[in-house]
Amino acid sequence: QVQLVESGGGLVQAGDSLRVSCRASGRTFGDPMAWFRQAPGKEREFVAAISWSGGSTTYADSVKGRFTISRDNSRNTVYLQMNSLKPEDTAVYYCAISLRWQLPLRVAEAEYDYWGQGTQVTVSS
Repeated sequence: QVQLVESGGGLVQAGDSLRVSCRASGRTFGDPMAWFRQAPGKEREFVAAISWSGGSTTYADSVKGRFTISRDNSRNTVYLQMNSLKPEDTAVYYCAISLRWQLPLRVAEAEYDYWGQGTQVTVSS
């Protein structure tokens, strides 16, 4: 059983930076992972994904150039560095892992097998 635990969310002001983390347990850390987010009253949406080696990444257009996904396989942890935050980035951020494929990176929720409980990020204007 794979477990994912997010941390690092909080309340920040517009223009600030924040880094959220997701630690995986229960499996050798060699799988692609992703971040999704869900704002109040909206569907959950893809944010970013990273391959097992970290050599391939992909981003939603809304965060490209502001967010960076990375991973430290020695710590079984994936990160999402968020810069130049905007109020519209306010959401619960979830990490996810896929056990079924490697590349190319995928953006659909159904492609991911396990999810964390989420961490709240709130950006005030």
